Amino acid sequence: MADEKNAGSPVEHEPSLLEKMGEKIHGGHHHSSSSSSSDSDDEKSEKKAESVKTKVFRIFGREKPVHHVLGGGKSADVFLWRNKKVSGGVLGGATVVWVLFELLQYHLLTLVAHILIATLAILFLWSNAHTFIHKTPPRIPEVRLPEEPFLQVASELRVVINCAFALLHSIASGKDLKKFLAVIAGLWVLSVVGKWCNFLTLFYISFVLLHTVPFIYEKYEDKIDPLAEKVTIEFKKQYAVFDAKVLSKIPRGLKNKRA
Repeated sequence: MADEKNAGSPVEHEPSLLEKMGEKIHGGHHHSSSSSSSDSDDEKSEKKAESVKTKVFRIFGREKPVHHVLGGGKSADVFLWRNKKVSGGVLGGATVVWVLFELLQYHLLTLVAHILIATLAILFLWSNAHTFIHKTPPRIPEVRLPEEPFLQVASELRVVINCAFALLHSIASGKDLKKFLAVIAGLWVLSVVGKWCNFLTLFYISFVLLHTVPFIYEKYEDKIDPLAEKVTIEFKKQYAVFDAKVLSKIPRGLKNKRA
């Protein structure tokens, strides 16, 4: 009898197959529940981070990256220095043109004529002297300008001009006093800048700013945006004071006409 009890005792303490399967199932449920809870925590943290990002102040109220704001094409790549060689070449070419026409007082027609004279003279002499110098004649490619890029530029320019005409029409009709004051201030600043420099210098300055300001802003936007937010808040305060002291004193009849 004692032998039978001793023989049966290990069977009672040894876990059965069903118990092992149950432990695995419970362990799996516990692991899945913990993983699902961790996933839900991750989702909550991501949502919080996204909500915080949406609340961050951005200049001009933009929601897209700077690259998309600039058009998202090759021009945006040039302005943001995605390819340093191309951007440097474009900016260097613009600098050479500005130096030639502004500092050296070179004229466009004279420059084009001199370049064509030198190019045609070199190609003509090379084509006729290849038998004497024992070199193959130059292969002059036939250049034809494609139609599509010019149509795209004309189409985009048409859209910009139409938007400008629509804005001028809206201002001239006297419906928006804020736009009227903003455009008048902008034109006055443009007239003052026009006294300091001619059109070529102004175009070159704008070109340099397009190659520097977006690049610097994209690199340090987390530091620039808070400063811009403070400036915007201060500007709104000053405009509120101006509105209370000046705009609010405009006669009601004129206000109704403008409305």
